Amino acid sequence: MKDLFIEIWESLKRNKLRTALTGFAVAWGIFMLIVLLGAGNGLMNAFMNNGRDFASNTMMIFGGYTTMPYDGLEQGRDISLNDKDIELTESHLFADHIDDVTANLTQGPYHMVWKNKSVSVSLSGCYPKIAEMDKITLLEGRFIDNIDMKLRRKTAVIASSHAKQLLNGGTDYAYFIGKQLKIDNTLYQIVGIYKAQENMRNNEVYVPFNTMQMLTNNLNYEDHILFTFHGLKTEQENNEFEKQYKAVLNKAHRADPDDEGAIWVWNRFTQNMQMNKGTSILRKALWIIGILTLLGGIVGVSNIMLITVKERTHEFGIRKAIGATPASIMKLIVAESVTITALFGYIGMILGLVACEIMDVTVGKSSLEMFGEKIQVFVDPTVGLDVAFGVTFVLIVAGTIAGLSPALKAAKIRPIEALRNE
Repeated sequence: MKDLFIEIWESLKRNKLRTALTGFAVAWGIFMLIVLLGAGNGLMNAFMNNGRDFASNTMMIFGGYTTMPYDGLEQGRDISLNDKDIELTESHLFADHIDDVTANLTQGPYHMVWKNKSVSVSLSGCYPKIAEMDKITLLEGRFIDNIDMKLRRKTAVIASSHAKQLLNGGTDYAYFIGKQLKIDNTLYQIVGIYKAQENMRNNEVYVPFNTMQMLTNNLNYEDHILFTFHGLKTEQENNEFEKQYKAVLNKAHRADPDDEGAIWVWNRFTQNMQMNKGTSILRKALWIIGILTLLGGIVGVSNIMLITVKERTHEFGIRKAIGATPASIMKLIVAESVTITALFGYIGMILGLVACEIMDVTVGKSSLEMFGEKIQVFVDPTVGLDVAFGVTFVLIVAGTIAGLSPALKAAKIRPIEALRNE
């Protein structure tokens, strides 16, 4: 075995430039594969991270504008959601699929004042169920409850970011529980502190929905309706349900049942389905590009080994003339091929992992602002060691296969013909 490695080393030393170029192709292939997989993981993690703050089986309903005349009314009318829309959503018409229904009324910005400190906030009138639907995490106290709704209490749940600003950077959030803070010249009792959402530009202050309606004099108005649902497992089933739902609400607002602009539906479930399709396509595309790049290096190894066999034909003839077996000749060629792919493959793997770590440090926490929210672009754009070593192992196997054809050619060399070859 030691003699074999010495022979391989001497062969590589004799052809330094050729070995370096071949090795670079192999290293570059696995480097690009790992970097592409890391970038793909970063994008997919960002998609998942941006959507983790919401329950996936929810639909959000907004009012829009009519796009066609109906019942003697012209197109272009503004459709505003109201309490009747909530009643229709909760009715027996949709009982087979709809579970919990809530509504939201948001206004602002307002100034939330505590002593000599002021924070700009938006007031969000909501139902208690919104905490579950939007996966709101409480750090202290409680959320809005049914008693708050029934008595129209002026209670509020503020974000940890608000409390931190009012405390000059402190984190003793429990200090505010039971305290009264002034928001838009109205005193609210703080009953809870929730964890601020990092991807939101402005975290809201939650108050009881009907309290918000009363204080803003919007007694029959909702910004949007939100409900959870079940039993709609395919995109087709979701589309059919949305069409039926919009037709019912359209008729309630004297709009054409087929008018797509009167009522808008944001379906988080189908959005996640489309996102999963997109990420699956992206992952496959990255693997295909990376593997094709890798194959380029493997083909290079095979070609180089064929050239090596041609150059060493005379040497192999002498070896066979003095008793070398075809198997020993094959072993030498395959071993040289595996050495090149393994050595440079691991170099490419290490450089690829380092590049992923650099990408994580530099752009791994980057974000862009869209529709008032901060959307993360890359989250943890790295590749696991198991994947990296697995890919490298496959590369070594491919290197072995790449060396078989040249090895078989070398094994078939006839000593007399080889000795004539100069």
